[in-house]
Amino acid sequence: MGHERNHGGDHCLTRLLKSFRHRVAGPLLPVLVLLVIMLVGLFGDAGMIWLPMLSAGPALAATTNGPRGVLCVGLLAAVVGATLGARVGAPGREVAAVLAALVAVTLASGLASALRGRRERVLADVRSVAEAAQHALLRPVPATVGPFEVAVRYSAAAAEARIGGDLYALVPTPYGVRVIVGDVRGKGLPAVGTAALVLGVFREAAYDEPDLLAVVERIERSLARNLGADDFVTAVVAGYPRSGELEMVNCGHAPPLLVGASRDVVAVEPTQPAPPLGLRGLTDQTPSLQVIPFADGDQLLLYTDGVIEARNRDREFYPLVEGLADHLCDDPATAVGAIHDELLTHVGGRLHDDAALLLIRKPAVAPTSIPQPVLPEQLLGDQAV
Repeated sequence: MGHERNHGGDHCLTRLLKSFRHRVAGPLLPVLVLLVIMLVGLFGDAGMIWLPMLSAGPALAATTNGPRGVLCVGLLAAVVGATLGARVGAPGREVAAVLAALVAVTLASGLASALRGRRERVLADVRSVAEAAQHALLRPVPATVGPFEVAVRYSAAAAEARIGGDLYALVPTPYGVRVIVGDVRGKGLPAVGTAALVLGVFREAAYDEPDLLAVVERIERSLARNLGADDFVTAVVAGYPRSGELEMVNCGHAPPLLVGASRDVVAVEPTQPAPPLGLRGLTDQTPSLQVIPFADGDQLLLYTDGVIEARNRDREFYPLVEGLADHLCDDPATAVGAIHDELLTHVGGRLHDDAALLLIRKPAVAPTSIPQPVLPEQLLGDQAV
């Protein structure tokens, strides 16, 4: 609990420092530059040499201030220039030339500041639309779904867009909880559109089809009608139809990692390889249903290629199996958060591909107390007492 408070306090302090740098330190920087130039001009006996440097004030203000702030800094620079020119006894033509340059730089910087503000507003609108699209496409997964504890972490390679070609969904259905994790070939808006198509078909078919293979078949038929010849989607579709068993269909995707009672991490390789979704017409292989034991306390980590293909500066892949073993605990959110943070540290803070992690855990059911029958002699004894 104390650790969470300290973490929250550090996060708030970081936000305050960033806010200070953005709102206070940034706008004041051009003024500090003018102050340094004025001090050098007053005490350096350099004459008119430093006066052209005053144009750095409004030029720098264009990166941190609005048009009004730029004009104020330009006016201050003009006052400083005129004062220094009069102090050193500079010819009127030279002072006028410096002031004219300051006016030109100030006007250009004001225009640049206005354009920058407009781009920032457009980018903010795009971000808000992207966030709304992300919530509609990748709906937030609650901490508990059916009998499972669940945690999800997702990072898009296009950080400004915040959405990409990786997909996941976990829904309770009349046939048990069903989950999909997939990776669309490519990036950008086409990949997002394909991901939306797959998730839409999955959410509908998961409720309609009692057979998990039929769910995969519905997705395959939809992609066959809508995807291009070179497009495809790798995916793992899993279901929990009955207690103690997990059904799984792997369509060309990275094998999920299973953690059993021994706490060993085991990759669940498909018993029969199947092509990615959208490519079945090119091969005679078909997906097969794989059933694995999944008891109380077991965990299953599903992920996308962006996790295991993430490289550090030495071109080494991120060791996901070791990462899961190191951060394994009874809280999926803590484990996934630690793996995600370690992944970002491994790549130096920026992923070059979309990456998704989804961890489910079947918590042990606490045994219920069974009332003991009251024997006749106990009842008579109580009455006697």
